[in-house]
Amino acid sequence: MSVIKPDAALVQRAIDIYVRTAYPDGPPVAVRSMLATERSWAGHLTDAPVFIKDDPKNTTKYSMRLGNASYPHMKLVIERAPDGQSYLFRADAHDAHCCPPAGSPEHDAFRELMTRNQEIITAVEKAWAAEGVPTMKTYLQADLARRQKQATT
Repeated sequence: MSVIKPDAALVQRAIDIYVRTAYPDGPPVAVRSMLATERSWAGHLTDAPVFIKDDPKNTTKYSMRLGNASYPHMKLVIERAPDGQSYLFRADAHDAHCCPPAGSPEHDAFRELMTRNQEIITAVEKAWAAEGVPTMKTYLQADLARRQKQATT
């Protein structure tokens, strides 16, 4: 069985939208370096070393740590859709698991960072949807519309 990879042009468009949204004043040197690596990669874009794969032999999830203007750990994630044939894009701050407990000196600042990260995630995913990059939300909306159409025919 051959591995279905995400469309390289779509991945590039998703990366460009993510970077433009997460870094309104332009990305830092480390991100520009990753972008240069992925753009100059001779093979399939997702085979570039800037992508982390969940399973090198049967990859269903790719991620690229692009960060944002205030948090370097946010990732662009590409996951196999429930249909098993296409891919969906999401931004993941991966910050909810490590929030300091309430009352600790770092708690309020970390909660502010989490709120900002969520705002950026929402902005990135909204921009993707507006430009035709599939997300879980757009996938579910299309699936619901398809089901409603089937129910009326």
